[in-house]
Amino acid sequence: MHTQADVVIIGAGLAGMVCAMELINDGVDVILVDRDTPERAGGLARDAFGGMMLVDTPIQRRFGIADSPGLAYRDWLSFARFGKKDYWPVQWAKLYVQRCRPDVHDFLRACGIRFFPAPQWVERGHYGEGNSVPRYHVVWGTGLRLATRIVEVLDEHPKRSCLRSFFNRKAERLLVENGRVCGCGGTDIATGREFSVRAGVVVVACGGINGDLDLVRNCWDTAHSPAPVPLLNGAHRYADGLLHDEVARQGGAVTHLEWMWNYAAGVHMPGAEDDTRGLSLIPPKSALWLDAEGKRFGPEPLITGFDTWRMVHRICRTRYQYSWQILNMKIAYKELAASGADANPAFRDRNWLQTLRTLLKGNRKLVDGLISDCPDFVVADTVTDLAMRMNALVGHDRIEADRLRKVIGAYDNAIERGSALFNDPQLRRIAQLRSWRGDRLRTCKFQSILDPRAGPLLAIREFIISRKSMGGILTDTRSRVLTDQGEPISGLYAAGEAAGFGGGGSSGNRSLEGTFLSNCILNARMAARDIAGTTRS
Repeated sequence: MHTQADVVIIGAGLAGMVCAMELINDGVDVILVDRDTPERAGGLARDAFGGMMLVDTPIQRRFGIADSPGLAYRDWLSFARFGKKDYWPVQWAKLYVQRCRPDVHDFLRACGIRFFPAPQWVERGHYGEGNSVPRYHVVWGTGLRLATRIVEVLDEHPKRSCLRSFFNRKAERLLVENGRVCGCGGTDIATGREFSVRAGVVVVACGGINGDLDLVRNCWDTAHSPAPVPLLNGAHRYADGLLHDEVARQGGAVTHLEWMWNYAAGVHMPGAEDDTRGLSLIPPKSALWLDAEGKRFGPEPLITGFDTWRMVHRICRTRYQYSWQILNMKIAYKELAASGADANPAFRDRNWLQTLRTLLKGNRKLVDGLISDCPDFVVADTVTDLAMRMNALVGHDRIEADRLRKVIGAYDNAIERGSALFNDPQLRRIAQLRSWRGDRLRTCKFQSILDPRAGPLLAIREFIISRKSMGGILTDTRSRVLTDQGEPISGLYAAGEAAGFGGGGSSGNRSLEGTFLSNCILNARMAARDIAGTTRS
């Protein structure tokens, strides 16, 4: 296949589709090339929960939350840890906090996409850094609704004839003539034949590197922890860094591949053919988080909602690099959740009644399904039996029943002394969490683990799970690909995860969470505006 267009976009994920939408608004002739099948248009966004970090929205105002770009930028810098050379990541961060309301929130609303009417408070930080206020807005219908609605908008577009889509095409190389990128070439997966697309502009929107676990380990930030040997895959299967290498071969800068957004509570995906495929849990806050030998993390306990990056690296510094959460069935039903569209069917299907029932009574169907189908869940009536089954699962006698009983007993005793005497840092964190109504609804009120009315006991074996690349192809705020010297490469743009969500790493080395899907949209719109202006001129 040999064809031609004004613009070729490599990748029909969220960034690629939004970029295409913006370009055909201006009558630009666009070809979308994607490695996957047509029904998977939208990429990893289809599987995502759909959360976005947004600033000063109507939803925040209804809750009396005073937010501003200035406050968001201060919080962003507190997590990002930018260095002196990170000029373009900083510029993208500034642009994001200023433009995420009109260019992401309002854009999506105009596309018919709505948000759950309550912001969540994640990544609060432990010491005053992180999100000062709740900013995490979840698309009503999850990422699946986001992706499918963008596909619908494209299909219904009055200038739909300006867009051609070619799926099952693996773009492997950039075409260059006279110093200008002028297209791409690769393999038609269905036929094995070569294809090429010639265009005045190429937009690389192919995703990140985190689908290749060996590459994740090779790029791991070992200044903070050793790379995890046991590692699950929660990224897109085609996020392999192939085009990062090709951009670098053509002189483009690729930066900060050690910056990644991985999660600490991955379990094996039930029913997956690939035994490295993982599901990312949203861990119960009232569970005890222990290392592989049954020792409680401390003196600062692990508890979700504050600093995901720190949790991941603390686990990776342990001897066996996996962990356990110990809880009971009452805690599990009330608090356990999982990230992703398929793990939240009521929310995904926009069923208000069932969603409210889940919020009030817990996701029993999810918990029961995981206990039944996921090998990482262990249930027992006694601590002795629980320890025995945990050891049987891993094939080693690492868990001592007496030590496990003491760890749990010490925590339960702290609860029994009453809130006026709470001196356990996890209980103080839970008290802080429950002061925000969004967390109070989903967090038990200081539930002891050995409470006989709340059993049976449950242990969950959890692994680090690879998810998103926060570094990537260096771009300016027009989404043009830059060389190491900061010069734009003629005809070449990048957007979304391929570009480290802007500038080769706009979030820094850790995110306020929710800066991924939204930055795909912002990057794509900035690229399209610049390309359309160049095309018109």
